[in-house]
Amino acid sequence: MKAVLQRVTSASVAVEQTVVGSIGPGLMILLGVSEGDTAAQAEFLAAKCAQLRIFTDPQDKMNLSVLDMEGEALVVSNFTLCADCRKGRRPSFVKAAQPGEARDLYEYFASCLEEQGVRKVATGVFGADMAVEIHNDGPVTIVLDTDQIMPRKGEESR
Repeated sequence: MKAVLQRVTSASVAVEQTVVGSIGPGLMILLGVSEGDTAAQAEFLAAKCAQLRIFTDPQDKMNLSVLDMEGEALVVSNFTLCADCRKGRRPSFVKAAQPGEARDLYEYFASCLEEQGVRKVATGVFGADMAVEIHNDGPVTIVLDTDQIMPRKGEESR
């Protein structure tokens, strides 16, 4: 599972020119679900997103999480994050999860963010053609991949 986090002053997502989700200050999260991703990965990634200290404190240091600053989150599904571009010039999306499985994990991820205590969690429309508007703050953009950040069996979490 992959997430692209962008620290934003505001963000919204529209389907057919109708806004379906919007937030004020917080995180814009593009979420890609790959074949074989699990609920445990969604839980881990949601906790990491909620607790990642990428917002500035009064001393202008990145010491605050979206929870600390009582921010909001907009989660938009994005299967293109699962692209394999190693061969040729056209991305392959064979590693993206099937739509039913991806939808379930996308919705579960959003609910996990709420359970973490994120004040407001808005979403796009799974599988729709969406227009996303962001006002990136910083800009601060972080890429998280559960294959790289989750501890493996027998390893301690950092």
